[in-house]
Amino acid sequence: MTDVLGVGLTHYPPLAGSDEHMANLLKSAMKDPDIPDEVKDPGSWSDLARQEWGEDGGTTAAAAHRRRLLDDMRRCREAIDEFQPDVLLVWGDDQYENFREEVIPSFCVLAYDDTVVEPFGVLTQKLKVPNVWGLPSDTTFTMKGDPQFAKQLTSDVLNEGVDVAYSYEPREGIYFPHAFGNTQLFLDYDNVGQEFPYPIVPLAVNCYGEHVIARQGGIARFADIRAGEDLDPPGPSPRRCFEFGRAVARSVARSGKRVALVASSSWSHAFLYDAGWHMRPDTESDQRLYDAMLAGDYDTWNARTSREIVDSGQHEMLNWFCLLGAMSELDMELEWSDWVVTEIFNSNKAFAIFR
Repeated sequence: MTDVLGVGLTHYPPLAGSDEHMANLLKSAMKDPDIPDEVKDPGSWSDLARQEWGEDGGTTAAAAHRRRLLDDMRRCREAIDEFQPDVLLVWGDDQYENFREEVIPSFCVLAYDDTVVEPFGVLTQKLKVPNVWGLPSDTTFTMKGDPQFAKQLTSDVLNEGVDVAYSYEPREGIYFPHAFGNTQLFLDYDNVGQEFPYPIVPLAVNCYGEHVIARQGGIARFADIRAGEDLDPPGPSPRRCFEFGRAVARSVARSGKRVALVASSSWSHAFLYDAGWHMRPDTESDQRLYDAMLAGDYDTWNARTSREIVDSGQHEMLNWFCLLGAMSELDMELEWSDWVVTEIFNSNKAFAIFR
């Protein structure tokens, strides 16, 4: 019998590193010579930012931020274990990982069999920090797949009129997209190295849109931005992501399986929020959407434009638009959520459970 659980969580990479490195993205932004000195001066920051920065560059606040995130992540894992899904469908972004110059699909179902994942690739290669568990940097785990279910889902969504690509094999020579690898890693935070019991079907969303190739899914200096970026075409619109989620939900409803539908991302990202000088997330815009989610106000979400998403650095929130589309289609209710606001740790984080 079909049954569905909805979950929203974060795949925040610094959570896999130690506390002294959690504010590294802010520290990197503070080295950008084209950001005004007064903006980089902690004396000009908000009360929350100065409190988090403290006397140790955020290390003490990082420990509290980690505790909050892990409490929420464990609550999500408990809900999943209680639900006992046959499979997790995870909406996540591909940040110039599997998909590069050859092809950038708006949506892609990764219909993979069991896949070996190196979860610390982004952490050690891009962020240059060791993992918090003290494990070897080349540690691997297996992500169980369900290719037959993934293929049926793809067929159903295509027949619903939503164009979605599919993939049977990951690109060679890359680290598996961290939106999905970190989802399993963090849900299994207390049991790293043990077998995660549930298959995962990743649903890749081109969240980075105009920046996916231009910034290689990452960070740009203001000198490069001002020189004129060769921007890419946009990603799928928020409304189209909502429709994709609805189409996935209709397929799941007919599947006869117990399915956990998961959105994996933080909300606005400081390094994408140009108007905030890459120093802080767009908390005001995030708050409006969070309040609307609490109220079940999907009209506010569907009124959000692609331009507004990009300007607020909310690129990865497109994954949540997919989840809320599914929750709307299935008339599911928000049972619990938490909203974790920060000024110095790059991104605000939301967690949610829908039943």
